[in-house]
Amino acid sequence: MHRVSPLVTTGWLSKVLTPGSQGIRVLDGSWYMPTSEGDAHKDYLEKHIPGAAFFDSEKVSDLTSPYSHTVPHPRLFGDYVGKLGITNDTHVIVYDNHKEYGMFSSPRVWWIMRLFGHHRVSVLEGGLPKWISEGHPTTHEVPQIEKTEYNVNFQPQLLKKFEDMMQNLKTKKFQVMDARSRARFAGTVEEPRKGSLKLGHIPNSKNIPFMDLLDPETQQMKPPEELKKIFAEGGIDLTKPLTATCGSGITACIISLGAFLSGKEDVSVFDGSWEEYAQRASSEDIVSAPQGPAGG
Repeated sequence: MHRVSPLVTTGWLSKVLTPGSQGIRVLDGSWYMPTSEGDAHKDYLEKHIPGAAFFDSEKVSDLTSPYSHTVPHPRLFGDYVGKLGITNDTHVIVYDNHKEYGMFSSPRVWWIMRLFGHHRVSVLEGGLPKWISEGHPTTHEVPQIEKTEYNVNFQPQLLKKFEDMMQNLKTKKFQVMDARSRARFAGTVEEPRKGSLKLGHIPNSKNIPFMDLLDPETQQMKPPEELKKIFAEGGIDLTKPLTATCGSGITACIISLGAFLSGKEDVSVFDGSWEEYAQRASSEDIVSAPQGPAGG
């Protein structure tokens, strides 16, 4: 089974995506922030790449968890992707419909596929906005998919839990990079989640805002040499163990993908991210902005 590129272009997809094309499954992995007015599934039903199925990050999760879209039981994942017609040999191409970035939630699907042992997965550069801007076709027709059997091969080294993060405060066995904006990392703005969360970041973590990895003109990931420079300037050593975090485990996967493209293919993700950490960690284990005028 040959290796696939973690990124594919719209031009490449338009050539290989022919009626009845075998061995490929396109997924719309769109997910919108809680503060958004949008409905990702509704948008999919209105317009998507022909043959694409919808991957619902909220459904592919542990519904008993108090935190958002956390990693599901392997059996749930295997059953879900089987219903999407995916086998262990399928080349999965995932995109999202984010108007501003072109890539937002699709890397989460890329990561979770890899977490459960599926490495034949790629993210579509520029997503649906680029696909449409180039004149490629879309449809509202939902494909009829025959269920397949999918064998999960869970990769625990790609996942970090709260207990791992707390232990690491003492052991410092791995670096932590946070994909949130600089203001959220500093704790000078509110978090975009329901309820009030403590503000700030995990001690010793480094801020690598996910938007810094994307070219605002093309809505594509910057070249590997530029990515390596961003990581280095952000205080990240790509030769050492590394974990990504963010608000709720979505954009952490963008910087994980960026590291992958830079040659660091074993970055783990703290699934609960800040949503869990802020609720469970004590104030002593949170770095926050000074209160009052000095803190903004």
